[in-house]
Amino acid sequence: MSGKATAIVHGAATIVNAIALGKGAAFGVDLWTKAEVKLTNEPDVILTEITSDPKESTLLIEKTAAKVLKHYKLENRFGVKVKTQSNIPIARGLKSSSAAANATALAVTAALEKPRDDLEIVRIGVEAAFEANVTVTGAFDDACASFFGGLVVTDNLQQKIIKQMPLTDDLIVLFHVPPRKAYTADSNVNRLKTIKPLVEIAFNMALEGKVWQALTLNGLVYSSASNLNTAIAIDALSAGALAAGLCGKGPAVTTVVPRQKIDSVRSALQRYEGEILQTELNNEKAKVIT
Repeated sequence: MSGKATAIVHGAATIVNAIALGKGAAFGVDLWTKAEVKLTNEPDVILTEITSDPKESTLLIEKTAAKVLKHYKLENRFGVKVKTQSNIPIARGLKSSSAAANATALAVTAALEKPRDDLEIVRIGVEAAFEANVTVTGAFDDACASFFGGLVVTDNLQQKIIKQMPLTDDLIVLFHVPPRKAYTADSNVNRLKTIKPLVEIAFNMALEGKVWQALTLNGLVYSSASNLNTAIAIDALSAGALAAGLCGKGPAVTTVVPRQKIDSVRSALQRYEGEILQTELNNEKAKVIT
């Protein structure tokens, strides 16, 4: 056993936020998080570092690594050092937590040289996210889109995939990322649950394959319920975006754009304070790279 492994997992974006309904949908994007893992001979000692954002809490990574060791009943034999790096901005609704948990769980499992059950790895990360208080629903939809790529529609409460398919459209994703951070634990869940009937419409649209219409409806509804600016998404749609709406609990906004409309949509987004991230759809599954 080498006791070392590195895993890479891609990012994801919201189609339907599961907070109101307990069911959600998400799709993979070509952002990434890497986790480098090294086993140690210090049982139950978890050392972590987020090299791309050192001031952020590492609690989720610690919980995930510990849960993998416990899953294999090896917590009294090994400790773990985990170092993550990512180009996904943290606490903007861009699924940084799901990607970090997936990458950590996959890398620790690989370092232990244990058989890898993909859904079990995802569920370990989801349970760690609950324990670290970085999710309301467990974000099973986000975690699956991050791990498997493509489109996923899920029952988050049952942790089941309802629908899964690759994305074949030749589209670009532009994220508008405001400078401020927003943590899921601070969400007003009771207020967001009042929009359940409208979110259910978006969810059914996603099931029917109308994923970009679902993204837009979901985003506008959650933005309104969260007192966030809907003008960014509307301006992006006016500039030619196929879909636009709040990503997760925000404050980032996702726009899905035909290639010929990139410049006009980018110009619309640049009217608002924040960074513009450009990426593509992702269908690639998480993998161990060393």
